[in-house]
Amino acid sequence: MKISIMGYSGSGKSTLAQFLGKQYGIPVLHLDTVNFSSGWQERDRAQAVQLVQDFMNQNNSWVIDGNYSAFLQQERLCQSEQIIFMAFNRFNCLWRAFQRYRQYQGRTRESMAPGCNEKLDREFVAWILLEGRKKSRRQGYKKALQPHMQKVIIIKNQRQLEGYMAGNRGKLPQRQKGPERP
Repeated sequence: MKISIMGYSGSGKSTLAQFLGKQYGIPVLHLDTVNFSSGWQERDRAQAVQLVQDFMNQNNSWVIDGNYSAFLQQERLCQSEQIIFMAFNRFNCLWRAFQRYRQYQGRTRESMAPGCNEKLDREFVAWILLEGRKKSRRQGYKKALQPHMQKVIIIKNQRQLEGYMAGNRGKLPQRQKGPERP
């Protein structure tokens, strides 16, 4: 089983990836741990791509969460048997990011590189509400997902997420019908 999880910042990609990794006993790669090194420093692009390539080559099954088109996105999507797009609205994402900040304030969560303490600054809030939702970004998601729509599941809210998770306890996931665009 190979699963890619993409979507908006704060939508719960990493949490879902951890759930699925535990559920199926397969390794999880959080692309934020690849993009950043300690202190929120961006890793060298070639080194980051190699880390993703090595992970994909060394594991027959995996869950990879994150968008990062430069990190073998099309290869990841082609290999994935299921692609989950987390399409929560911007205000739900901001609320979820705020809750996460309260939980991990001053600490590094499991899905981040060591030394990248949780933060919720003006720049990240602007990303969640505005920059990450620009038309060009939405079109980028649509373009990346379009060739793979037969294996894409779009989750738009907490109820759909809970339904998806409940339906995948102890069995391999099946494609669910849903909207056809992110």
